Amino acid sequence: MDKKIDPKRTWPKGYEPKEGEDEDITLRLGLMSNILNKKTEKKLNTDIFKVMATRRSTRKFSTNPVERWKIDKILAAADSAPTAGNFQGFEIFYISDKDTKEELVKAANKQPYVNTPLVLVFCMNPARVKLDFSPKVIMKFSIQDATLAAAYSQLAASALGLSSIWIGMFDEEKVKEIIGTDLRPTSLLCVGYPIKKRPAKQRRQLKELIHVVEKKD
Repeated sequence: MDKKIDPKRTWPKGYEPKEGEDEDITLRLGLMSNILNKKTEKKLNTDIFKVMATRRSTRKFSTNPVERWKIDKILAAADSAPTAGNFQGFEIFYISDKDTKEELVKAANKQPYVNTPLVLVFCMNPARVKLDFSPKVIMKFSIQDATLAAAYSQLAASALGLSSIWIGMFDEEKVKEIIGTDLRPTSLLCVGYPIKKRPAKQRRQLKELIHVVEKKD
């Protein structure tokens, strides 16, 4: 490990790189561009339209762990999401503890698939948004920031050959207590390898979805 790097200052507690890891630690400094652009021998799906078309929510996951380099890319993808004023009004809680995951299952209406190899809790942090708008608008910016970050992570997971499920039904106060924060959670993203990949579902036709607003006379 580069002696100039202080893992205690660079990495969140519980996510520090370990001595002797095969990968180049300097590429895991939290620098988004380095993580996203790091070359890998693994085959990735880099066609964004194919990623979107083939992404499916999964409720039956394998117990196989998600590789650290894939977690890096998923987190870096969240960091790359667009935000209001580039203030990133959100936080991500990476759940590594088994007991905590089980508590989240209870807080999420006992949905068992919340307990997956990778669980991320996205929370609003409006205090980060330093814009001159009303509190109501700032809150809206913050929830949008957190939602976009989760969506980027979900697409990244799909591109990496993983599946996920977005959890929006949960007791906010219980989740806050479980993960130890006063920040409002917006979603739980549960990620892992699917036991079986699901086929595409029928969606609305564009003519049923899109509403064209034409110039009024």
